[in-house]
Amino acid sequence: MISAPSSFTSRLVNGLLAIKPLADFAKYQARTMMIERAEKMGVPWRQNVQDFSEHNWESEKAQIENPNLKYPDYYLCSFHAYEAGNLNWEAAWEFESAALAVHSTIWKETDGINPQGDGKLRQAYHDVLQAQLMQQPTNILDLGCSVGMSTFALGETYPQAKITGLDLSPYYLAIANYRSQEQNKKVDWVHGAAEATGLGEQSFDLVSTFLMFHELPQDAATAIFTEAHRLLRPGSYFALMDMNPTSSIYRQMPPYILTLLKSTEPYLDQYFTLDISQALMDAGFEKPTITPISPRHRAVIALKT
Repeated sequence: MISAPSSFTSRLVNGLLAIKPLADFAKYQARTMMIERAEKMGVPWRQNVQDFSEHNWESEKAQIENPNLKYPDYYLCSFHAYEAGNLNWEAAWEFESAALAVHSTIWKETDGINPQGDGKLRQAYHDVLQAQLMQQPTNILDLGCSVGMSTFALGETYPQAKITGLDLSPYYLAIANYRSQEQNKKVDWVHGAAEATGLGEQSFDLVSTFLMFHELPQDAATAIFTEAHRLLRPGSYFALMDMNPTSSIYRQMPPYILTLLKSTEPYLDQYFTLDISQALMDAGFEKPTITPISPRHRAVIALKT
Protein backbone atom coordinates (compact mmCIF):
# COMPACT_ATOMS: atom_id res chain seq x y z
CA MET A 1 0.00 0.00 0.00
CA ILE A 2 1.40 3.38 -0.95
CA SER A 3 1.80 5.72 2.02
CA ALA A 4 2.05 9.01 0.18
CA PRO A 5 0.38 11.02 1.45
CA SER A 6 0.03 9.43 4.92
CA SER A 7 -3.29 7.79 5.68
CA PHE A 8 -3.82 10.07 8.71
CA THR A 9 -3.20 13.23 6.71
CA SER A 10 -5.35 11.93 3.89
CA ARG A 11 -8.24 11.17 6.26
CA LEU A 12 -7.90 14.60 7.85
CA VAL A 13 -8.01 16.31 4.46
CA ASN A 14 -10.96 14.18 3.33
CA GLY A 15 -12.82 15.16 6.47
CA LEU A 16 -12.25 18.85 5.80
CA LEU A 17 -13.33 18.50 2.19
CA ALA A 18 -16.55 16.78 3.26
CA ILE A 19 -17.61 20.17 4.66
CA LYS A 20 -18.92 21.94 1.57
CA PRO A 21 -18.01 25.55 2.52
CA LEU A 22 -14.45 24.43 3.23
CA ALA A 23 -14.31 22.45 -0.01
CA ASP A 24 -15.60 25.44 -1.98
CA PHE A 25 -13.03 27.70 -0.32
CA ALA A 26 -10.22 25.25 -1.10
CA LYS A 27 -11.29 25.09 -4.75
CA TYR A 28 -11.40 28.88 -4.94
CA GLN A 29 -7.93 29.14 -3.41
CA ALA A 30 -6.49 26.50 -5.75
CA ARG A 31 -7.95 28.21 -8.80
CA THR A 32 -6.83 31.68 -7.73
CA MET A 33 -3.31 30.44 -7.07
CA MET A 34 -3.07 28.94 -10.57
CA ILE A 35 -4.37 32.04 -12.34
CA GLU A 36 -1.99 34.31 -10.43
CA ARG A 37 0.97 32.04 -11.13
CA ALA A 38 0.15 31.87 -14.84
CA GLU A 39 -0.13 35.62 -15.25
CA LYS A 40 2.96 36.26 -13.15
CA MET A 41 5.03 34.19 -15.59
CA GLY A 42 3.53 35.83 -18.68
CA VAL A 43 0.65 33.49 -19.59
CA PRO A 44 -2.36 35.79 -20.16
CA TRP A 45 -4.95 33.47 -18.59
CA ARG A 46 -7.85 35.95 -18.41
CA GLN A 47 -7.13 37.39 -21.86
CA ASN A 48 -6.98 33.89 -23.35
CA VAL A 49 -10.42 33.16 -21.91
CA GLN A 50 -11.76 36.42 -23.30
CA ASP A 51 -10.39 35.62 -26.75
CA PHE A 52 -11.87 32.11 -26.71
CA SER A 53 -15.26 33.38 -25.53
CA GLU A 54 -15.67 35.47 -28.68
CA HIS A 55 -15.73 32.41 -30.95
CA ASN A 56 -18.87 30.42 -31.83
CA TRP A 57 -17.93 27.23 -30.01
CA GLU A 58 -21.37 25.65 -30.04
CA SER A 59 -21.09 25.05 -33.79
CA GLU A 60 -17.61 23.58 -33.24
CA LYS A 61 -18.96 21.25 -30.56
CA ALA A 62 -21.79 20.10 -32.80
CA GLN A 63 -19.25 18.84 -35.35
CA ILE A 64 -17.54 16.55 -32.86
CA GLU A 65 -20.17 15.58 -30.27
CA ASN A 66 -21.78 12.14 -30.07
CA PRO A 67 -25.30 12.98 -28.83
CA ASN A 68 -25.95 9.35 -27.92
CA LEU A 69 -22.96 9.00 -25.62
CA LYS A 70 -23.86 8.09 -22.02
CA TYR A 71 -21.42 9.62 -19.57
CA PRO A 72 -20.15 7.34 -16.80
CA ASP A 73 -21.21 8.40 -13.32
CA TYR A 74 -17.66 9.06 -12.15
CA TYR A 75 -17.28 11.75 -14.82
CA LEU A 76 -20.30 13.76 -13.69
CA CYS A 77 -18.64 15.44 -10.74
CA SER A 78 -16.54 18.48 -9.97
CA PHE A 79 -12.99 18.42 -11.36
CA HIS A 80 -10.28 21.08 -11.18
CA ALA A 81 -12.50 23.53 -9.26
CA TYR A 82 -15.21 23.50 -11.96
CA GLU A 83 -18.60 22.45 -10.56
CA ALA A 84 -19.53 21.01 -13.97
CA GLY A 85 -16.23 19.17 -14.15
CA ASN A 86 -14.95 18.79 -17.70
CA LEU A 87 -18.34 19.41 -19.30
CA ASN A 88 -18.25 23.19 -19.69
CA TRP A 89 -16.62 25.86 -21.82
CA GLU A 90 -14.69 27.51 -19.01
CA ALA A 91 -12.71 24.34 -18.32
CA ALA A 92 -11.94 23.95 -22.02
CA TRP A 93 -10.95 27.59 -22.55
CA GLU A 94 -8.64 27.54 -19.53
CA PHE A 95 -7.03 24.14 -20.06
CA GLU A 96 -3.92 25.27 -21.95
CA SER A 97 -3.18 28.13 -19.54
CA ALA A 98 -3.72 25.82 -16.56
CA ALA A 99 -1.31 23.20 -17.94
CA LEU A 100 1.41 25.80 -18.36
CA ALA A 101 0.83 27.10 -14.83
CA VAL A 102 0.68 23.72 -13.10
CA HIS A 103 3.77 22.37 -14.82
CA SER A 104 5.82 25.53 -14.39
CA THR A 105 6.92 24.45 -10.89
CA ILE A 106 7.86 20.82 -11.57
CA TRP A 107 11.58 21.56 -11.62
CA LYS A 108 11.31 24.56 -9.31
CA GLU A 109 14.48 23.73 -7.38
CA THR A 110 16.61 24.00 -10.52
CA ASP A 111 14.58 26.15 -12.92
CA GLY A 112 12.42 28.29 -10.68
CA ILE A 113 9.02 29.12 -12.18
CA ASN A 114 9.47 27.98 -15.77
CA PRO A 115 6.83 28.51 -18.48
CA GLN A 116 8.61 25.75 -20.46
CA GLY A 117 7.95 23.16 -17.74
CA ASP A 118 4.97 21.73 -19.63
CA GLY A 119 6.99 21.11 -22.78
CA LYS A 120 9.86 19.68 -20.74
CA LEU A 121 7.49 17.20 -19.06
CA ARG A 122 6.03 16.05 -22.38
CA GLN A 123 9.50 15.67 -23.87
CA ALA A 124 10.64 13.60 -20.89
CA TYR A 125 7.72 11.23 -21.50
CA HIS A 126 8.44 10.95 -25.22
CA ASP A 127 12.12 10.30 -24.53
CA VAL A 128 11.12 7.23 -22.50
CA LEU A 129 8.73 6.10 -25.24
CA GLN A 130 11.39 6.37 -27.92
CA ALA A 131 13.92 4.55 -25.75
CA GLN A 132 11.64 1.63 -24.85
CA LEU A 133 9.41 1.03 -27.86
CA MET A 134 11.04 -1.58 -30.07
CA GLN A 135 9.46 -0.20 -33.25
CA GLN A 136 8.06 3.10 -34.46
CA PRO A 137 4.29 3.20 -33.99
CA THR A 138 2.27 3.84 -37.13
CA ASN A 139 -1.22 4.08 -35.59
CA ILE A 140 -1.50 5.89 -32.25
CA LEU A 141 -4.49 6.42 -29.95
CA ASP A 142 -4.33 9.21 -27.37
CA LEU A 143 -6.87 8.35 -24.67
CA GLY A 144 -8.18 11.26 -22.62
CA CYS A 145 -6.72 13.72 -25.11
CA SER A 146 -8.58 16.76 -23.70
CA VAL A 147 -7.82 19.82 -25.87
CA GLY A 148 -5.18 17.98 -27.89
CA MET A 149 -1.92 19.14 -26.30
CA SER A 150 -0.77 15.55 -25.72
CA THR A 151 -2.10 14.49 -29.13
CA PHE A 152 -0.17 17.14 -31.04
CA ALA A 153 2.99 16.32 -29.07
CA LEU A 154 2.67 12.64 -30.04
CA GLY A 155 2.24 13.70 -33.67
CA GLU A 156 5.42 15.75 -33.54
CA THR A 157 7.32 12.82 -32.02
CA TYR A 158 5.94 10.33 -34.57
CA PRO A 159 5.18 12.46 -37.67
CA GLN A 160 4.52 9.46 -39.93
CA ALA A 161 1.90 7.94 -37.63
CA LYS A 162 -1.87 8.15 -37.99
CA ILE A 163 -3.15 9.84 -34.82
CA THR A 164 -6.52 9.48 -33.08
CA GLY A 165 -7.54 11.48 -30.03
CA LEU A 166 -10.42 10.35 -27.80
CA ASP A 167 -12.05 12.19 -24.92
CA LEU A 168 -15.32 12.26 -22.97
CA SER A 169 -15.65 16.05 -23.12
CA PRO A 170 -17.08 17.49 -26.35
CA TYR A 171 -16.01 20.91 -25.05
CA TYR A 172 -12.37 19.87 -24.95
CA LEU A 173 -12.67 18.14 -28.31
CA ALA A 174 -14.13 21.26 -29.91
CA ILE A 175 -10.97 23.14 -28.89
CA ALA A 176 -8.78 20.25 -30.08
CA ASN A 177 -10.49 20.09 -33.47
CA TYR A 178 -10.25 23.86 -33.89
CA ARG A 179 -6.54 23.78 -33.03
CA SER A 180 -5.85 20.95 -35.49
CA GLN A 181 -7.56 22.88 -38.30
CA GLU A 182 -5.73 26.04 -37.30
CA GLN A 183 -2.37 24.23 -37.41
CA ASN A 184 -3.27 22.08 -40.44
CA LYS A 185 -2.70 18.86 -38.47
CA LYS A 186 -4.57 15.70 -39.39
CA VAL A 187 -6.10 14.05 -36.33
CA ASP A 188 -9.19 11.86 -36.00
CA TRP A 189 -11.11 13.13 -32.96
CA VAL A 190 -13.52 10.75 -31.21
CA HIS A 191 -16.07 11.69 -28.58
CA GLY A 192 -16.16 8.56 -26.43
CA ALA A 193 -15.28 6.79 -23.21
CA ALA A 194 -11.79 5.35 -22.78
CA GLU A 195 -13.16 2.16 -21.21
CA ALA A 196 -15.57 1.52 -24.11
CA THR A 197 -14.16 3.32 -27.14
CA GLY A 198 -16.12 1.49 -29.83
CA LEU A 199 -12.93 1.41 -31.91
CA GLY A 200 -11.76 -1.68 -33.74
CA GLU A 201 -9.93 -4.56 -32.07
CA GLN A 202 -6.16 -4.59 -32.64
CA SER A 203 -6.34 -1.24 -34.46
CA PHE A 204 -3.32 0.46 -32.82
CA ASP A 205 0.34 -0.15 -32.09
CA LEU A 206 0.54 2.52 -29.36
CA VAL A 207 -2.17 3.53 -26.91
CA SER A 208 -1.03 6.49 -24.81
CA THR A 209 -2.57 8.47 -21.97
CA PHE A 210 -1.20 11.67 -20.48
CA LEU A 211 -2.28 12.73 -16.97
CA MET A 212 -5.61 10.90 -17.07
CA PHE A 213 -5.40 8.09 -14.52
CA HIS A 214 -5.22 10.28 -11.41
CA GLU A 215 -8.72 11.46 -12.43
CA LEU A 216 -10.22 7.96 -12.39
CA PRO A 217 -11.69 5.62 -9.80
CA GLN A 218 -9.96 2.24 -9.75
CA ASP A 219 -12.75 0.32 -11.48
CA ALA A 220 -12.61 2.73 -14.44
CA ALA A 221 -8.82 2.53 -14.55
CA THR A 222 -8.80 -1.27 -14.71
CA ALA A 223 -11.54 -1.25 -17.36
CA ILE A 224 -9.41 1.09 -19.47
CA PHE A 225 -6.41 -1.25 -19.18
CA THR A 226 -8.60 -4.06 -20.51
CA GLU A 227 -9.89 -1.90 -23.36
CA ALA A 228 -6.35 -0.79 -24.26
CA HIS A 229 -5.28 -4.42 -24.43
CA ARG A 230 -8.17 -5.14 -26.81
CA LEU A 231 -7.27 -2.18 -29.04
CA LEU A 232 -3.58 -3.05 -29.38
CA ARG A 233 -1.97 -5.38 -31.87
CA PRO A 234 0.32 -8.10 -30.46
CA GLY A 235 3.82 -6.74 -29.93
CA SER A 236 2.51 -3.22 -29.30
CA TYR A 237 2.51 -0.97 -26.25
CA PHE A 238 0.29 0.77 -23.75
CA ALA A 239 1.90 3.82 -22.14
CA LEU A 240 0.81 6.32 -19.56
CA MET A 241 2.33 9.38 -17.97
CA ASP A 242 0.96 10.53 -14.64
CA MET A 243 1.71 11.54 -11.08
CA ASN A 244 4.22 9.34 -9.25
CA PRO A 245 2.73 8.26 -5.90
CA THR A 246 6.15 7.16 -4.62
CA SER A 247 7.59 10.66 -5.03
CA SER A 248 8.85 12.18 -1.79
CA ILE A 249 7.09 15.40 -2.81
CA TYR A 250 3.68 13.86 -2.07
CA ARG A 251 4.85 12.19 1.15
CA GLN A 252 6.18 15.53 2.43
CA MET A 253 3.39 17.75 1.08
CA PRO A 254 2.00 20.14 3.73
CA PRO A 255 -1.63 19.43 4.65
CA TYR A 256 -2.75 22.86 3.37
CA ILE A 257 -1.32 22.21 -0.11
CA LEU A 258 -2.65 18.65 -0.10
CA THR A 259 -6.11 20.03 0.73
CA LEU A 260 -5.96 22.38 -2.26
CA LEU A 261 -4.81 19.53 -4.51
CA LYS A 262 -7.43 17.04 -3.37
CA SER A 263 -10.20 19.63 -3.59
CA THR A 264 -9.70 19.55 -7.37
CA GLU A 265 -8.95 15.82 -7.78
CA PRO A 266 -11.78 13.67 -6.36
CA TYR A 267 -10.17 10.28 -7.15
CA LEU A 268 -6.62 10.99 -6.05
CA ASP A 269 -6.70 8.52 -3.14
CA GLN A 270 -7.83 5.72 -5.46
CA TYR A 271 -5.03 6.49 -7.90
CA PHE A 272 -2.38 6.59 -5.17
CA THR A 273 -3.43 3.18 -3.83
CA LEU A 274 -3.80 1.42 -7.20
CA ASP A 275 -1.21 -1.31 -7.80
CA ILE A 276 -0.71 -0.28 -11.39
CA SER A 277 1.73 -3.06 -12.29
CA GLN A 278 -0.61 -5.79 -11.07
CA ALA A 279 -3.63 -4.15 -12.69
CA LEU A 280 -1.88 -4.06 -16.07
CA MET A 281 -0.78 -7.68 -15.77
CA ASP A 282 -4.35 -8.66 -14.79
CA ALA A 283 -5.47 -7.01 -18.05
CA GLY A 284 -3.10 -9.24 -20.03
CA PHE A 285 0.02 -7.10 -20.39
CA GLU A 286 3.58 -8.08 -19.57
CA LYS A 287 4.96 -6.58 -16.33
CA PRO A 288 5.37 -2.87 -17.10
CA THR A 289 8.42 -0.70 -16.74
CA ILE A 290 7.97 2.29 -14.45
CA THR A 291 10.36 5.20 -15.00
CA PRO A 292 10.41 8.45 -12.99
CA ILE A 293 10.55 11.31 -15.50
CA SER A 294 10.26 14.35 -13.23
CA PRO A 295 10.39 15.04 -9.48
CA ARG A 296 6.70 14.10 -9.31
CA HIS A 297 5.76 12.15 -12.47
CA ARG A 298 6.36 8.69 -13.93
CA ALA A 299 6.04 6.91 -17.26
CA VAL A 300 4.54 3.41 -17.26
CA ILE A 301 4.97 1.25 -20.37
CA ALA A 302 3.47 -2.21 -20.87
CA LEU A 303 3.86 -4.63 -23.75
CA LYS A 304 1.06 -6.71 -25.22
CA THR A 305 2.63 -9.96 -26.37
